Amino acid sequence: MDFMERLTTINDAVNGFVWTQVGVWLLIATGILMTVLTGFFQVTHIRHWMKKTIGSLFDSKVTSHTGEHASISQFQALCTALAATVGVGNIAGVSAAILTGGPGAVFWMWLAAFFGMMTNYSENILGIYYRRKNHQGEWSGGAMYYLQDGLGGYKNMKTVGRILAVIFAVCAALASFGIGNMGQVNKIVMNFTAAFDIRPLSGVVLYSSGGTDVTLYMLLVGLVLMALVGVVVIGGLQRIAIVAEKIIPFMVVAYVIGSLVLIFSNAAHIGTAFAHIFGMAFTKNAAWGGATGVAFKTIITQGCKRGVFSNEAGLGSSVMVHSNSNVREPVKQGLWGIFEVFMDTIIVCTMTALVILTSGVVDLNTGTAVTGSDATLVAEAFNTIFRIGRLEYGRYFVAIAILLFAFTTILGWSHYGAKAVEYLAGAKAPVVTKVYKFVFVIMILSGALMTSSIAWDISDTFNGLMMIPNLIGVLAMSPLVMRLTNNYVRRRIHGEKLEPMLSYDSAIQAENARVILETGED
Repeated sequence: MDFMERLTTINDAVNGFVWTQVGVWLLIATGILMTVLTGFFQVTHIRHWMKKTIGSLFDSKVTSHTGEHASISQFQALCTALAATVGVGNIAGVSAAILTGGPGAVFWMWLAAFFGMMTNYSENILGIYYRRKNHQGEWSGGAMYYLQDGLGGYKNMKTVGRILAVIFAVCAALASFGIGNMGQVNKIVMNFTAAFDIRPLSGVVLYSSGGTDVTLYMLLVGLVLMALVGVVVIGGLQRIAIVAEKIIPFMVVAYVIGSLVLIFSNAAHIGTAFAHIFGMAFTKNAAWGGATGVAFKTIITQGCKRGVFSNEAGLGSSVMVHSNSNVREPVKQGLWGIFEVFMDTIIVCTMTALVILTSGVVDLNTGTAVTGSDATLVAEAFNTIFRIGRLEYGRYFVAIAILLFAFTTILGWSHYGAKAVEYLAGAKAPVVTKVYKFVFVIMILSGALMTSSIAWDISDTFNGLMMIPNLIGVLAMSPLVMRLTNNYVRRRIHGEKLEPMLSYDSAIQAENARVILETGED
């Protein structure tokens, strides 16, 4: 057995244990527990969190660019988090879930998202509560900080908290190069060059590996992507947020509209699709397929596990950008965490599922593809109505959607990786973070030219390894989540006069409380 085979065997064993033996069950248990402890907040206060999120998009306090170098607006934080969350998994991941478990898998994706709302909510309020300023005066928050200062604040748990924080940060930094970079780039290049073929470029083969040709066209697309990402990433979080708030609303709305056109064109099959979703939800295959669809953001054929969570609830990743928000109330940013999961899974993933189930590209009784694979199934579905003769506009639409989805995912994950490196580097963070960003941009070209799946397999394992310490932190800090939630509900919803709970740091707590009192900030 050679080195690569040995590495693959070891990684598969670790991956299977992390995801299927521990991770998924810990994820579900955390979501259920946080839902119960907060009194089913996502249901009992649905009008409130809807009003404070999507209902506040015309509120300048929410959407206006902040003048503070240390933060971004609440809407920018959401868009940047969605940039990393709404990605290829919303297309290929849902397809794979249905092909694995049949239409019933969709039900389990919805159920996981329902509980995942409160996991994401809990992560985000802990992220705001334990955040602090870095060397550049920017806010820094994330699972590493509430593991270090929250879990580590318990008696005799300082060392444990610190170790788990380091594990999380190391795995987050490494995962950012895999699924947050090379995996997304590879998907962009493969789909774009296939949909918009230019024979003089695609006909020039640079080399072949594993039966896959790497062409001049792929190299050029990779170079363009590297330049575009470099311009944005080197500009820091402010530039990433500005790009995200422009692209994310456009791409989500365009994808939803395109999906609705197809779904209503097949309106006669909508009822049948829902009947099969609920009717086949309690089969063994459906439950497994649904777990797969939620757990893995990018599911590639032939056993390649290149994904993370579709909505990343429980992974602890999006906390790192939500913590940069200009919000002062931890729970207010937690509300955006609920909405993030709602938008990613309940809206976008549901659109993909209905596109597939109403278009006739799968056998509804078995979930078997009539045509195409998980990577091409959505394109085949769109081609059923978006085509004129031999011109397959559906394929072009999906290729562009994947381009935008994956491009913004790269931007979001570049920030996650930078924040993880910043935590690990300590006093040397300014220099080390710049080096990280440079390497991150260079690795984009590797993603465009690589044919081996091992990098994606390993990054998937790192995603699971960062999820476990994060969920341990959320569970350990669940009493604090309850107190923060009760404090907010009593003050903001029931109008009681209470001292707000805003930060673990007494100085930040006093400053934020003073500003809220003086400005009457809602």
